[in-house]
Amino acid sequence: MLSSRSSGLLGLRVQPQQYILPFLAPSVGIRHASGRSKGGKKNDNAAKKKKKQRPNFIRQDTKLLDKFTLVDAMRYIRAFEVGRPPTVPKYDLAVSLKTLKNGPVVRNRLRLPHAVSTSQRVAVICDPNSQAAEKAKSGGATLIGEDIIFDAVKDGRIEFERCICHADSAAKLAKAGVARVLGPRGLMPSEKRGTIVKDVGAALRNTVGGTEYREKLGVVRASIGQLRHTPEELQANIKAFMSKVKEDASKISENISKEIHEVVLSSTNSPGFPLSGEYRGADSIPAKDLHVL
Repeated sequence: MLSSRSSGLLGLRVQPQQYILPFLAPSVGIRHASGRSKGGKKNDNAAKKKKKQRPNFIRQDTKLLDKFTLVDAMRYIRAFEVGRPPTVPKYDLAVSLKTLKNGPVVRNRLRLPHAVSTSQRVAVICDPNSQAAEKAKSGGATLIGEDIIFDAVKDGRIEFERCICHADSAAKLAKAGVARVLGPRGLMPSEKRGTIVKDVGAALRNTVGGTEYREKLGVVRASIGQLRHTPEELQANIKAFMSKVKEDASKISENISKEIHEVVLSSTNSPGFPLSGEYRGADSIPAKDLHVL
């Protein structure tokens, strides 16, 4: 055996063999020619594996929540609106649905028995010399015509909250180039939304004072009344709205189910109160006490 200072057969200096304990060795990952570490393929597969998504929205168990009659909910809501004008705060209704996340949504427009707002400005796109223009004028439209409305929109002067188009002017509307302005604002008339019509008079009656609603994230929300409305008036509005939502949901598709999970009443400045479906309970105040603010 040669020492560290002796030479080998070829005259080479031989260094003694050095040993490093395994737990003192630095941790160095083994890399392949591709540049990946030894467990890289396994990690890539784990990253590609997507988390399973729920097909439906998660809904809270309503059995754990307190529910209120309509009279009781109105009583508490009015306590949050003390000192405010009776025509400014609005009652809002939120209808939670059991439905698919990526399914079709409920959207429509309804004229309630007791109007929430009657100050909306409506533009009617039609031939200014036609019979439809006369009906639009008598129905309370604030802006009537074709080119006059197209020019105002292109100039950025949108002085209306609703827009209706007569069927005879639909082709001219499509060529006017105003869709990119009216579309993002939800004002572009379309047959799907029922704003391209043949009877302008009937459309105006449904639009002025009407309520528009649309499902978002499985919840349909709408203004359902003014603070000045009595319990009887608000009840009539809620019944009409719920009937319309159920009708719209049933028309979507036979293969897609939309069930009502919860109905919550609130106002502009109040929290929400889940409704029990009853008008008045045994311990509720008389409904006539809510007739006067």
